[in-house]
Order: sequence, then structure tokens, then C-alpha cells
Amino acid sequence: MAQGTETPAGPPDSPSPGATGSAAYLRRRTLRRGSAGWLLLTGLGVAYVVSGDFSGWNIGLSKGGFGGLAVAMVLMGVMYACLVFALAELSAILPTAGGGYGFARRALGTWGGFLTGTAILIEYILAPAAISLFIGDYVESLGLFGLTSGWPVYLACFAIFIGIHLWGVGEALRFSLVVTAIAVAALLIFAVGAFTEFDAGRLNDIPADPSAFGSNSWLPYGLLGIWAAFPFGMWFFLGVEGVPLAAEEAKDPVRSMPKALAISLAVLVFLALITFVSATGAQGADAIKEAGNPLVVALQGTGEPTALSRFVNYAGLAGLVASFFSLIFAGSRQLFALSRAGYLPRFLSLTNRRKSPYLGLLIPGVIGFTLAAWSGNGGRMLNVAVFGATISYALMALSHIVLRRREPDLPRPYRTPGGAGTSGVAFVLACSALVATFLVDRDAAFIALGVYAVALAYFAFYSRHRLVAAAPEEEFAALAAAEAELKRD
Repeated sequence: MAQGTETPAGPPDSPSPGATGSAAYLRRRTLRRGSAGWLLLTGLGVAYVVSGDFSGWNIGLSKGGFGGLAVAMVLMGVMYACLVFALAELSAILPTAGGGYGFARRALGTWGGFLTGTAILIEYILAPAAISLFIGDYVESLGLFGLTSGWPVYLACFAIFIGIHLWGVGEALRFSLVVTAIAVAALLIFAVGAFTEFDAGRLNDIPADPSAFGSNSWLPYGLLGIWAAFPFGMWFFLGVEGVPLAAEEAKDPVRSMPKALAISLAVLVFLALITFVSATGAQGADAIKEAGNPLVVALQGTGEPTALSRFVNYAGLAGLVASFFSLIFAGSRQLFALSRAGYLPRFLSLTNRRKSPYLGLLIPGVIGFTLAAWSGNGGRMLNVAVFGATISYALMALSHIVLRRREPDLPRPYRTPGGAGTSGVAFVLACSALVATFLVDRDAAFIALGVYAVALAYFAFYSRHRLVAAAPEEEFAALAAAEAELKRD
């Protein structure tokens, strides 16, 4: 047994040794296996991200112009591609709900596992809170139900969609797939309409800042603008790395997980390209750079709404719902895994009769609703989420590098093309994106660091002495330690 771990028995949350106790403990913390095939997992990967195509990315135009955001999008696309290939290998080795935490636990130890898991939680708890605000804005702008953006809308979002998740993972992912398909179809229809108004001369219509180093018509804010646009280039892909969190509920995860990751990323790259180019070329970079609803502005400009712009407006709500719904799923599974292993209070990993982690859904939902109703600053919360995401990317890429070098003979049903070199590219770009968050919103970065400090204090002084050895991610790490000890002997 690894140092600092316990095997629980007796009452579900009280530690004492014994195999029977371990079995009872894990029985009350079991997800519904075999609920998702590669198609539902692919839909989940696209759902995480699709709302980013409807809004948010365009703010990068005000940081780097068309050229700066284009370079940032390409570099961030490379980062996500390299990361997804690395995660495909890692998820085939360890297909559990721990995802990135489980990979880092084996490669970097308990501290690395907790740092990674906490960063992922920051992303997946803050992002739904922010998106609920955007849903409220859409509901108000569309005049739906006579509602205005406010706490009743946020409460309805969390209550309805958490309720679907509590119903069961299969039902939840099928609902997500349908809503995501609507959003993707809307993006394709939008692109067709926007390309009819396309003018390449509008792409670089933001005036160049003569004081910025290297500025020109394509890089109006200079070379530094490329770096400042990194976080917005990420919005075309942010969240796709959460697919491995569904591993314990997947059918044949060793095969379906790499396939779903690859297909979902390919779909997202295609959507990013057509959305970015068509929207910017339809009305111009300067017109949409600060628009809250850039696709609608790209279609109608300052004129009257058209049938197509109204359709895209409604579809944008579908995209927001898809991402909100899937991010709630991801946050609950990461919280479930960390709690099951004792990094967080163990009661958070209890599952209901339908094998859903009900407290792992309800408590983040309460936190998210409270943040949305209290703060009202969706942009700030998303920036905090991006900061957490970049930390987790760097640590997951580093985990792949460490496992490739330390355990070259570890059975790998899927192998990352390019090996450690691929994850090395992801690591460098993730570190660059992490630093770029300070250029965009320094306050958000320091808020995330404050949350990190509190979480690390809890782990250092309490939970690291009460880890659960029977948890799958802990057993996986303990096996590696035992094998290393045998080699030394």
C-alpha cells in the first residue's frame, strides 16, 4: 500500500483495513459502465466546445487583429492536437473517471495528481457558471418566456440540466448529442450565408497601432498581439480534453476513447476555420471584435434582423446549452474521482441508484449558481477557467513525457504519433498560453491562484494523509511503485 493511503471498511466514509470494506466502499461509488459508445463520446467532445464558436473568440481580434488571432488559433490548435494524441494514449492505459488526475498521479505522484485534478475542477466549475450568464443574456435578447437575465434563469439552467444528469449518463449524453447536432448544423448554415457576403479586404480592416512592435495591417497590435490572443484561440477547442473523464462509462474505452478524441478534434478544427474566416470576412474584423453575438453581427451588421440571423441567434442558445450541459458532466466526474480517492471529502463520490454521482453534480451546481448570481461577470469567470485549463494541459503533457521515459515498456494499446516529442510541443505551448492569461486578465489569474492556494493547504494538511488505496487511480500508481521497487531489488 502506498504511503499516506488507507483502505476503507465498515461505514462508507470511515477508514479501516480489509478487502471487504474496500469492496463495500467502491460499491457505493460505481458509475454505469458501457453507457457510451464512440459516437456519444464524440458528441461529448464537440459539445464541450461548440459554444465557443458562437461567441468569445472574436475578442481575440481586439488583442491581435485577424492575423494575430489566426496565428494564435493555429498554435493553440497544434497544442490541442498534440495534447489529444497524448491523452488518447493515456486514456487507453488508464480508462477511469479520473482522467488527467489519474495520469498525473502515476507520473508525478500525489502532489502532481492533486494539482492536475484541482486545475481541471477550476475549469469545469467556473465555465458552466459563466455560460449560465450567457444563456441568460440570450434568453433576454430573444424575448423567450418574457424573462430577463437574472438568477431565475441561472437557477433554471442548473436545476433542469443537473436533473437530466441525475436521470442517467446514457440519457444525458443522448440529449447532449441532439443539442450539439443542432448547434453544429447551425454553424454550417451560418458559414454558407456569411460566405455570400465575404470580402477578403475586410479581414484586416483594424487600423494598425504604430507604437506596437511589428505592427502592420494583418498584425495591427504587433507581434505581442499574437501572444495576447492565445486564450481566445483556445476558445475554439477549450474543453475537448474532457472526453477521457467518461472512460468508466464508455463501451470498450481502450478503442472508443482514442477514436472519439480524434474525430471530435477534427470536427472542431473544421468548425473553427469556417466560423472564423466567414464571420470576419462578412462584416470585417473591426465590426465584430467586441460583439457579444459576433455571428449575428456578421450576418446583419447594424441593419434589421434577417431570417438567417434570427435562426443563428436561436442556435447560439443551443450551442450554449450543449457546452453548459457537457461541462457539468465533466466537472462531476473529476470531482467524483478525486473524492473517491480521498483527495476531497469522500461523501462527494457517492452515487445514486442510477449510478450518477449526485453530490458531485449538486454541490458544484450550487457553487456555480451562487457565482453566477453573485458575480454576474461571465468574462472574468471564463478567464479564471482558462487559467486552470492551461495549468492542467501543461501537467497532463508532462505526465505523458514522464511515463514515456520512465515506463517505456508499459502496455500501450494506442501509441501517440511522435511519442514524447508530441507531448513536448503541447507542454511548451500550454506554458506559453498560461503566461498569456496574465496579458489578458491579470485579476482572473490571481483569483485562480488564490483558489489553488486554499486547495493546496487542504491537501497538504489534511487529505494527503487520508487517501484511499483501493481507488483505481491509486491502485494504478501503487502498482508502478511496487514494480519499481522489485526492479531495484
